[in-house]
Amino acid sequence: MVTKTKKAPKGDLLLVELLTEELPPKSLKRLSEAFANGVFDGLKEKHFASERSKLEAFATPRRLALRVSGVVAMQADRVVERKGPSVQAGLDASGAPTQALLGFARSSGADVKKLERRKDDKGEYFVFTAKQKGEPLADHLSAIIEASLKKLPVAKLMRWGAREVQFVRPVHGLIALHGSKLVPAEVLGLKSGNKTLGHRFLSKGAVVVRRAADYEKLLEKNGKVVVSFEKRRDAIIKELEKAAARLGKGAEWRLGKELELVDEVTSIVENPHVYVGAFDEAFLEVPRECLIVSMQQHQKYFPVADSAGKLQSKFLFVSNMQPKDPSQIVHGNERVLRARLSDAKFFYDQDRKHTLEERVPRLANVVYHNKLGSQLQRVQRLTKLAEHIVWDKRLTAAAEQAAYLCKADLLTDMVGEFPELQGIMGRYYARHDGAAAEVADAIEQHYYPRTAGGALPQGPVAITVALADKLDTLVGIYGIGLVPTGDKDPFGLRRAALGVIRILIEHSLPLDLVDLLEHARQQFPRDIMPSTVTQDLRKFFMDRLPPYLRERGYAPDEIDAVLALDVTLHKLDHVIPRLDALKKFRALPEGMALAAANKRISNILRQAGDGNPDKIVPAIDGSLLQEDAEKELAKQLGEVVLKVHPLAANSDYAGALKELSRLRAAVDAFFDKVMVMADDVALRNARLGLLAEIRRAFQQIADVSKLQG
Repeated sequence: MVTKTKKAPKGDLLLVELLTEELPPKSLKRLSEAFANGVFDGLKEKHFASERSKLEAFATPRRLALRVSGVVAMQADRVVERKGPSVQAGLDASGAPTQALLGFARSSGADVKKLERRKDDKGEYFVFTAKQKGEPLADHLSAIIEASLKKLPVAKLMRWGAREVQFVRPVHGLIALHGSKLVPAEVLGLKSGNKTLGHRFLSKGAVVVRRAADYEKLLEKNGKVVVSFEKRRDAIIKELEKAAARLGKGAEWRLGKELELVDEVTSIVENPHVYVGAFDEAFLEVPRECLIVSMQQHQKYFPVADSAGKLQSKFLFVSNMQPKDPSQIVHGNERVLRARLSDAKFFYDQDRKHTLEERVPRLANVVYHNKLGSQLQRVQRLTKLAEHIVWDKRLTAAAEQAAYLCKADLLTDMVGEFPELQGIMGRYYARHDGAAAEVADAIEQHYYPRTAGGALPQGPVAITVALADKLDTLVGIYGIGLVPTGDKDPFGLRRAALGVIRILIEHSLPLDLVDLLEHARQQFPRDIMPSTVTQDLRKFFMDRLPPYLRERGYAPDEIDAVLALDVTLHKLDHVIPRLDALKKFRALPEGMALAAANKRISNILRQAGDGNPDKIVPAIDGSLLQEDAEKELAKQLGEVVLKVHPLAANSDYAGALKELSRLRAAVDAFFDKVMVMADDVALRNARLGLLAEIRRAFQQIADVSKLQG
């Protein structure tokens, strides 16, 4: 259906605001963007806004709002065109309308005689046209807002009062203002008005918005609310920088994930002000990670470090108030933090009274999964798997010790209070117990990479235990049927698989992934672990590889060419060298010509092999060849193969492809002058064997037939 609209009149600003109870801070920005975009799209779809209209989104803890420019109060009159059946399908041999045409006319509410006939490049067809009078904004705005609300990314809805309506939080007010005119609308049981509320404590009462253009300035002046999320966020960052600078040269508040915390704090306050607090220096004896987690995760404070990175006994926090004397606010926050840090110090002191090794037997009481046993059974599997994985056998004892101890900190009070510190506290406690540095580091780093692009474990012991942990998770969870579906992956199998891929590729480890998966499978009892899990996980890993390699800058056809080889998962450390060689090969003058020739070779061999090109045995038998072109190709191929094999064996894939590129002229001459599928069976087989040998030589590096022009 095509709609032709007359030139629309000049529009005005449209303001929509939902006044709510405090919205979930970690979701506020996402909710705001989804709500604003949903209403904006609805306005454009209903012809009240155009592509020239501009959208502004506003969000505070107690409101979602938006403002759109160029919104018209009345849709322009439109001509609606609806394409129907072709004339050939709409009329029978006698020229009478068919059921198809009658049905189209009936659904359009028109008489067949009033349908027009048009022609395009596909032929003549019937079309229904009608004039549609424009409708006012008030007739559509409620539905547009409701439709946007229904699409919001909200996990749980709630009811309030005696109403049946539902939303993520109770809603108390609705503004719908077009320029200076109120648009009658009803959303979530509330009728639109032009009043809203400002800051809970600093505002003097209701704020009346008389013009959409005044919304932001009016709320900031009379309501003491900064409604722009970005403006509040920028103000917080600016104030944090100033406060840190006052603490001394080089003082730094950005210690990791602070910008995520800034977003969360921005979603909590409406009128932000930054203050400095302090705590007793004795707490600095507690590991810095514990202090940082206590401040950031639990109190939403910003710890501060000096220019050397050492944590200071100061912290920054954002308040929603700005009293003349902020000392009471500062002292109150210091008192709350003191209690938190006292708990952390108590946990740290208590935990060190028992070694990690003493805790390991108690892991028998901690269920890993009801089908896979306890955490003690798990560390026993990890210990055996680590012994198999570690490639420097001088480090076998260290790898086994790290694997045995890596889950013991789950039983400490500190990790019980702060689960995000698992591994980190294990390293501190292992060092306190006298463990070697490589063992302690492995206990922390066996969780690496913690995120998709996070740091990888370093050193053979840490890498070994990290691989063992991820392989055990993958085989165990996948093996009992808990396979990721859609966007659901509760056990993080996709992340674990990507972690294994990154470790093997980025550390260039000559480890056979298929062998590692099979060895991990053998650590489980046969009655709970199917023999097919290794094969299933091969596909799971192959699905993870292309996105990872695309992120590293390789083209899809280059990735296809390398992953087409059966050896990929057996030699993941060779994937990047092969891809780099392929990039150089395709840049050669002969590169794409030989890629096209390989595609032709594959098609010929596939046809001769009943769909399987590998059925044709590679061979160079010059005694059966007749034409000069094929004899010359056989001669050059034999010479090149003698050089290519050792180059490929030594992983000099670029050198091997450069040698193979010398075959271009001979290959071109062969296809110009030789008919492969000769009537003589022996001759035909000799030619096919020659082509198969070319294909095999290239496939030591990649299937170059996958390369696109």
